Amino acid sequence: MQQPLSDFSLPPSCETKITMTPRLPRLSRIAARVGVALASACGASVALAAQPVATIPGMPRVVNAANMYSEAGTNHFSPAVAGALPRIYVPNLRGASVSVIDPATYKVIDTFPVGRSPQHVVPAWDLQTLWVTNNSEGRNTGSLTPIDPKTGKPGASIPVDDPYNMYFTPDGKYAIVVAEAHARLDFRDPHTMALKFSVDAPECKGINHADFSIDGRYAIFTCEFGGKLTKIDMINHKVLGYLELAKNGMPQDIRVSPDGKVFYVADMMADGVYLIDGDSFTRIGFIKTGIGTHGEYPSRDGTKLYVANRGSNKVHGPRHGKGSVSVIDFATRKVVTTWPIPGGGSPDMGNVSADGKTLWLSGRFDDVVYAFNTTTGAVRSIKVGAEPHGLAVWPQPGRYSLGHTGIMR
Repeated sequence: MQQPLSDFSLPPSCETKITMTPRLPRLSRIAARVGVALASACGASVALAAQPVATIPGMPRVVNAANMYSEAGTNHFSPAVAGALPRIYVPNLRGASVSVIDPATYKVIDTFPVGRSPQHVVPAWDLQTLWVTNNSEGRNTGSLTPIDPKTGKPGASIPVDDPYNMYFTPDGKYAIVVAEAHARLDFRDPHTMALKFSVDAPECKGINHADFSIDGRYAIFTCEFGGKLTKIDMINHKVLGYLELAKNGMPQDIRVSPDGKVFYVADMMADGVYLIDGDSFTRIGFIKTGIGTHGEYPSRDGTKLYVANRGSNKVHGPRHGKGSVSVIDFATRKVVTTWPIPGGGSPDMGNVSADGKTLWLSGRFDDVVYAFNTTTGAVRSIKVGAEPHGLAVWPQPGRYSLGHTGIMR
């Protein structure tokens, strides 16, 4: 049966008008075929984007295959975060504490003690708890401290071995504690944190940050002290391989493009971002950004990637370094603007506000938190504790969290 021309919807860039004349049926049929051809030629990318993604069992469906971040758009909150206080939670690595900022006033309104060496504040998969990862550097007294986002107060810490960072499997079944010192991933109960099993990645020295494929079938972790990446099978829970970026490299944060095709890997020694084809696990490009490239966060509309350049190639850098934020356009894979910090600084880890107007980043070597205006790049600073690291902005839009400081989908 011939599909009516009125059933076709072409992309705006390919729109054309075809006038249907009842007395000329043959021309109408020709016009319909032209419509089919135009839809095929001009709307190929749209058709591809509309193809459903076959996700792993238990993982929420991908609503928009062209933008996996669509459900984490501006103020697109889940009912699960109802009642959560709007706060910025800042782990002070050398202060063994968390500073709490009210984003409405840009002031610290609370500070509470946690375990030794708090590294990141991690939203749980179900959005009900924020976990502080206290890895107790150099000791065996690591712990996870839960924060109730409805009160902003901490609960009793749970002893956990070396929790440098933490992620969640896309189906929400496990928490993945990144035991950096042991080159190991510990899969735990996402609520009690009881250990279920582990995956060793012996060639991934300094395993720390990760992101997941669009279908949830694999994750790619960075190996900070080995200059490599490792690819982990999320179904069979095993190492699929390693990819060396540079012998002297120090890969940090990693974030996948909205269409799931390219992983952007920040490298603080390369002063830029490597582009990795996730499926083939090959390097396909590099984007120069700034000194000490570190954290990465997509804009609320999924068109830009904010890249924090920490201002130093050293693990323990100086105050007032040449820190900045580079803004990469996902479509062109080019830096479209760079925001310097007047007087210098050390932007590290954080996230974007729910309305998309502010990029919050810790100032690792300056004991401050930065709030960047995402329209102008103007920045203001808030004094916090000693060596702030992976801060969390809460609540965040999105249906579920994959961990870190809020990888929301």
